Amino acid sequence: MAATGDSPAAFPQSTLETTVNIESSSHLVLFSAVREVNNEIRSDSLARLPVSGEGRLYQIARDSSRERARAHYLRLLGQRNAEILFDCSGVRCGRSNVWANQIFNQAVLYGADATQDYLVAGTASEDGTRWLTLVYTVTRGNLREYVWVEHLRVAPGASIPGFGNLARRVEGPVIVPWQGGVTYRFNWQAGDRQRVTDLARDEGTIVALVSYSVLEADESFSDAMERARRAAESLSEVLSKTGVSRDQQEIIVAGPAVVFSEPDRQGNRVEVVMISR
Repeated sequence: MAATGDSPAAFPQSTLETTVNIESSSHLVLFSAVREVNNEIRSDSLARLPVSGEGRLYQIARDSSRERARAHYLRLLGQRNAEILFDCSGVRCGRSNVWANQIFNQAVLYGADATQDYLVAGTASEDGTRWLTLVYTVTRGNLREYVWVEHLRVAPGASIPGFGNLARRVEGPVIVPWQGGVTYRFNWQAGDRQRVTDLARDEGTIVALVSYSVLEADESFSDAMERARRAAESLSEVLSKTGVSRDQQEIIVAGPAVVFSEPDRQGNRVEVVMISR
């Protein structure tokens, strides 16, 4: 796994177009949707922070999508135990023109307001150094898609909205897609199983298995819930064989009753969350 201070690895189905060094005593970072009033940027939560780092502009391959790119960066941030401080999609983010030309100064990022998304996440190194990662994706009118990534070291003492307690008790989720009905197969991302096992070694840690299922056209709600329950129990058995005791596991069945908009939080899956004492 890359160190917290390293820029996130590029989405594989993308091409780097521009790299911009960022050294500023008052770099603008938004923690809520953007508005423009009398040619001035307005946001319910924003900060001008002393930072150093870089911004990278990538063009996404035509046979891929910005949704996949966003999922890629969310997965990497999850591996770093990042805290998502704000995220939005579509018109809820504000005007794409403002993001492109007044916040990121990258005109190529100007697209349709309905086909954009943005997130800002915070991470902390073991020595207490704080980092912000910003990810903005957009589809332009010509259907070309781009992603802009800023990875910034925040100077000590600066106040970051919403990023308070560095010693977070909740880690995850680790998303584990599943297939099956009688027996189950789990699609672990590389290193995720080891991450869960390592965190579970700390005394008093609870490992919550939150299980989701897709409601099929020919099944009842209760049947979908039962499939999700059995999948969670099967994964629980797998974890117990790798050193995560049953006593520290909690199974929560959500089935099809809870829906997320994030591309990587879809389908039949178990989301594993670790809660420390």
